[in-house]
Amino acid sequence: MNAQPKPLLYQTLADHYRGAIAAGVLAAGARMPSVRVLMHQHGVSLSTALQACRTLEEEGLLEARPRSGYYVLPPRRTRLAPVPEPDLASSPMWPVPAPAPYTGIHDRVSDFVAKCERYPVLTNLALAFGAPEAYPQEALKNAALRALRQHPEVLVSPVPPLGEARFRAALARRALAAGMSPSADEVLVTHGCTEAMNLALRAVTQPGDLVAVESPTYFGLLQVIESLGLRTLEIPTSPSRGLSVDALDLALSTHPQIRAVVVIPNFQNPLGVVMPDEEKARLVALCEARQVPLVEDDIYGALSDDDRPLKACKAWDRSGNVIYCGSLHKTLAPGMRLGWMLCGRWLARIRMFKHAQSRSNDALAQMAVGAFMDSHAYDRHLVRLRRQLRTQRQQMAEAIEQHFPPGTRLNLPRGGMLLWVEMPAGTSSGRVFEEALRRGIRVAPGLLFSNSERFDHFLRISCGQPMSEQVVQAVASLGRIVGATD
Repeated sequence: MNAQPKPLLYQTLADHYRGAIAAGVLAAGARMPSVRVLMHQHGVSLSTALQACRTLEEEGLLEARPRSGYYVLPPRRTRLAPVPEPDLASSPMWPVPAPAPYTGIHDRVSDFVAKCERYPVLTNLALAFGAPEAYPQEALKNAALRALRQHPEVLVSPVPPLGEARFRAALARRALAAGMSPSADEVLVTHGCTEAMNLALRAVTQPGDLVAVESPTYFGLLQVIESLGLRTLEIPTSPSRGLSVDALDLALSTHPQIRAVVVIPNFQNPLGVVMPDEEKARLVALCEARQVPLVEDDIYGALSDDDRPLKACKAWDRSGNVIYCGSLHKTLAPGMRLGWMLCGRWLARIRMFKHAQSRSNDALAQMAVGAFMDSHAYDRHLVRLRRQLRTQRQQMAEAIEQHFPPGTRLNLPRGGMLLWVEMPAGTSSGRVFEEALRRGIRVAPGLLFSNSERFDHFLRISCGQPMSEQVVQAVASLGRIVGATD
């Protein structure tokens, strides 16, 4: 893989003063060294010093005061209580309940979509990806044009079964940062992560089989499960540590007919939690010992605030028992639907299903994105996107704190673009969702994220949009709706 680019000078300078602020060396209210002082002390240009200060300002660490300079702001933390941990001793999920088919998820999602289409949307807080301007539109356009000029035959030539070679090679190199070491020949390109999950479950299950999933979990996964005629067990999932490996262990003992486990270990949708590495290792070892395939969805793993790549569960896989599913839908190009898989020991079977189901993805998009991912521009884009999402998450959390009624709870993730908001007890997410729609506001009700009513008093709110006045007013209106529905 190409060597990771060195941070730009302004990033290094911003990191230095970010650390000073975090350590309290520069306390809230303190004046930041002037731009001229920064230039002299650090030997940098005027533009570098200004860009470092503006970066810290965008992150909410500094504020610019006219004719006075930059000053350190108080830490922007919400005072909302965190979402509580699942009570394994008294939860209705413990002891593990009888297997249940996922009947009705299609109906719930269809009802959600139909109601969304009935009302014009003014502010969409349900979309789980960034605003178009958050992505490198011009760079991707230029990469596509270059690929077409260099390879005009691409539009009339068949695509290799696994996908375009340069794109697969770029994905394999990038996977090294997450602790994996695949060859390009192990990478299978898919139509987004949804197709990857579908292929993975088709490869390791039969209709009527039992699958263990997190609770709550992404409703798109629940749709895939229902489409394949599978039965499921919801495993308690902590908002601070992810899926309970102990609860899964009990479930595997109680229900030996479980044929697969599905997990989103990094910035789980909807909780936003990251499983600690030791829990990921335990999970992989448990599934290997029980000879149960582990299917991993890792589409948010590149969006950590601190720019340190998060390890995938696949990093601990030594036997091919983990099927890794990824996508560029959240991080780079929502319009391209480019996903990929590391299929473990099921590569031949999954290739067969892929051929039967959809054939290869078009090659032009893969060529363009492969070239972009091989450049340092991709790393710079990720840094910008992470900073932007961190600011937007913090701003959204503060707006919820200001406008939602007492009793509201949330956890503030350290990456990703989602907030899982617990409303006061007795509040129905279905009623809030419908009333919000009438006012042009779209949110994802908690009812979508489980086959039970367990999460009806939750909302998933996206932080993918910049915090404009329109978004602030939408959050304020949503808070009033929650208060009136309580």
